[in-house]
Amino acid sequence: MKNIVYFDLETQKSFDEVGGRSAEHFRQLRLSVGVTYSTRDEQYRIFHEGNAHEMIQQLMRADLVVGHNILSFDYKVLSAYTAFDLDQIPTLDTLVEIEKILKHRLSLDAIAKVTLGNSKIADGMDAIKWWRAGGDENILKIAEYCCYDVKITKLVHEYGCRHGELYYNDRFGQRRTVKISWQNAGALVSA
Repeated sequence: MKNIVYFDLETQKSFDEVGGRSAEHFRQLRLSVGVTYSTRDEQYRIFHEGNAHEMIQQLMRADLVVGHNILSFDYKVLSAYTAFDLDQIPTLDTLVEIEKILKHRLSLDAIAKVTLGNSKIADGMDAIKWWRAGGDENILKIAEYCCYDVKITKLVHEYGCRHGELYYNDRFGQRRTVKISWQNAGALVSA
């Protein structure tokens, strides 16, 4: 069985706190919580800054890593924890793939709401607020939110592989279809 690893992470800091979105600032955002789901293991794993190297090892061993905006965000944040070029990992970034077709970006929430009827339960700024507040209960909130994002990403990816299309509402509220071709990734998803 091929091993697809779905992945998301949250950060300790915002771009405003580190001086903006330039390349050198991503490493300063720092990992608060990262979550993976492995199709081989059929389980979620939760990581923190102290065991980021374990998460990176899991990503490196995957047949395919799937996430939303992971090439231009998550991998750049993780680069602070490894000398390995994470761009060498076989990756399907759903944001990038959809943007290639539509010529504009769609949030994971925008796709999930219309395609699956599910919405995200929070956003990255909520996770940063919880991190600042500290305490085990707030770290648990971040982990729960991150796990849910990984689950939504998995469901969107699987839907796209099976049906060859996803849905979203345009700026006028009209339901639109984006045709996708994730055959290589789809071959990894069991029917």
